[in-house]
Amino acid sequence: MTLNFPNRSRSYDEAGRRVRFSGHDGMFEVPFFVEADALSTTSPGEEQYLAAFDEARTRIYDVARKIYGSARKNVYVLTKSDFH
Repeated sequence: MTLNFPNRSRSYDEAGRRVRFSGHDGMFEVPFFVEADALSTTSPGEEQYLAAFDEARTRIYDVARKIYGSARKNVYVLTKSDFH
C-alpha cells in the first residue's frame, strides 16, 4: 500500500515543539511529527508553526512518504535534516 494523507488536520504540540499530523497506509493510521525547527518561520508560536506547516505541506508529505518507505516505526519524527 502507499501512504496517503486524506485528513488535512494538524495540531501543535507545545511541549514537544512539533506539529502532529497523520498519514494512512490502507486502513492503518500512521502518526507523524515535524519538529518546529524544520519549519521556516520568522517568529515562534503555534499559529506561525501551523501556517508554516500549511505552506510546506506538499514537501512535508513527500518527506514523510520517503521516511515511511525506508523503515517501519510506531511514530515518525521529521527533523530539519530530513528536508535537505
